[in-house]
Amino acid sequence: MTDDRLPHEDVRFAHNSERQFAKLLDFYGIAWEYEPRTFTLETDREGRPAQAFTPDFYLPAYDLYIEITTLNQKLVTKKNRKARRLQELYPDIRVKVLYQRDYLHLLVKYGLEPPSQLSEQLGEGGPLRLDVEPGRDADGDQAAETA
Repeated sequence: MTDDRLPHEDVRFAHNSERQFAKLLDFYGIAWEYEPRTFTLETDREGRPAQAFTPDFYLPAYDLYIEITTLNQKLVTKKNRKARRLQELYPDIRVKVLYQRDYLHLLVKYGLEPPSQLSEQLGEGGPLRLDVEPGRDADGDQAAETA
């Protein structure tokens, strides 16, 4: 990486939402790592990983993993389960699921997307909080989960 390039410019992200989040972190000088660790959540009879979770970002200064979830409800539910399981198996690991509403508020707040295109999706809600417990939304309420 050259001195004039920002970290997000040298990473190939799986989704544009991840790139935009990294760009925001770079702008504010927050150090981050992209998908630095995979946590085994379940093993098969031979001890091989059967289910794993790789959070999108790690913020070393906060000792916090961030998973961005801007997709459909079925995937949100799956990621919530994985985040809860990670907390059960690795209680010292801090992970925050960043929900679509939180993410869209960030885009608008920091001018990354025109508000007019997102206003219907935003609805009402508060600011992003990185200190909420897994399984809870940005307002601290129990996250809704469908079967």
